[in-house]
Amino acid sequence: MTVIRATVMTTPIGPLSLLARDGVLVGAGFTPEPKDLYGRLHAGLRDDDLEIVDDLGTLSERVRAYFDGDLAALDTLQVRQVGTPLRERLWEALRRVPAGQTVTYGELAVMAGRPGAARVAGGACASNLIAPIVPCHRVVPAAGGLGGYYYGLDHKRRLLEHEGALVPSA
Repeated sequence: MTVIRATVMTTPIGPLSLLARDGVLVGAGFTPEPKDLYGRLHAGLRDDDLEIVDDLGTLSERVRAYFDGDLAALDTLQVRQVGTPLRERLWEALRRVPAGQTVTYGELAVMAGRPGAARVAGGACASNLIAPIVPCHRVVPAAGGLGGYYYGLDHKRRLLEHEGALVPSA
């Protein structure tokens, strides 16, 4: 049986749980409890045992580098999420939004080849289980403000500020 290894890192934004299977991130999120994130994974991944470890090697190093100021450090990390083909395209499009920039939900839909699917883009952001590596925090509503973020708007704002993005006002 394959094992999902998990660690919790201390970051300036708060505790960040990372879950990896065979060196590929399958979960990441601002929670001090990896089991909470594990419970949200696709059912096929929850068949794997969860092992808590102190460090995930290169994955942990790259996350530390990102929070130390290397904003491109997360860009080439391998990730895997299970979703519909459109959701998977939207998650891939999210990874093409550079640090320090934001896009609207509608712009994200266009990037994924589905103009007019802003609501679907919002759903893909809401179901993203690999934050901030799949950077749904970089998506904002066209009408202004920050929109939503699973881990709270304070986390979203702090991530955008860390990246030097112009943070929309409420």
